[in-house]
Amino acid sequence: MTSTQLRIAVLVPCYNEEAAVATVVADFRKALPSAEIYVYDNNSRDRTAAVAREAGAIVRSERRQGKGHVVRRMFADIEADVFTRGRREMKMLAYLSQPALKRDAG
Repeated sequence: MTSTQLRIAVLVPCYNEEAAVATVVADFRKALPSAEIYVYDNNSRDRTAAVAREAGAIVRSERRQGKGHVVRRMFADIEADVFTRGRREMKMLAYLSQPALKRDAG
């Protein structure tokens, strides 16, 4: 890692998101190709974890039910320079993670 590269972690809490999780992972991968994408499954009863893994995410789980437990677990487990959990932040981080010359030309 050079001094200009940021370690970006995408944190995606999920509960029964089999239908959407692959698209979410793909969207983050496209916008932030160097980011590590973590999907935290919170006792889903569908194939959320399997679909996320197939889409290329690093899948972890939190057995205590509830978004608060999942969010605390994500931030306790993952080390990065920058964290993102939402699509609003995705565009800003994609822009900021580009080399300065490319940003200025755009």
